[in-house]
Amino acid sequence: MAVPNALKVPVPFEYVWPHGALYLGVEPVTDFDKRGQGDDQARDKDTGERLWVVKVLDLDPEAGKFGGSKEVKVKIAAPVQPVPPASKIPGYPPAVEFTDVTLTPYVDSQRCKGSGKCRARQAWSIRAGAMTEAAAVKQAA
Repeated sequence: MAVPNALKVPVPFEYVWPHGALYLGVEPVTDFDKRGQGDDQARDKDTGERLWVVKVLDLDPEAGKFGGSKEVKVKIAAPVQPVPPASKIPGYPPAVEFTDVTLTPYVDSQRCKGSGKCRARQAWSIRAGAMTEAAAVKQAA
């Protein structure tokens, strides 16, 4: 049996964000091969749906501890832009969860400059089926 090039590992939301996540924003993913044309939004290879990237803040106190960022990007394939739930606390971003979360490993070689040490690392691309209101928020309401 051959291992597919794009391995997608399904995981529960709580596995990636055990302390929860706050919504920061959403924007279309740009297909740089179509840049400058009328519609340059990237499409999902499997479904043909438009791709959106949702930015969230990881509430894990250990997130970003080793030089990383607490901001996480999640790709969602959908015909229209995902809409976040309303915030339950005025002045704070809403708590969100994602359904059908998958992780795809890849090598992040952005730190390799061609001379000296290459500091490439394994990274994970996160995809989800949809964005919903956090379960803890639903229960408290």
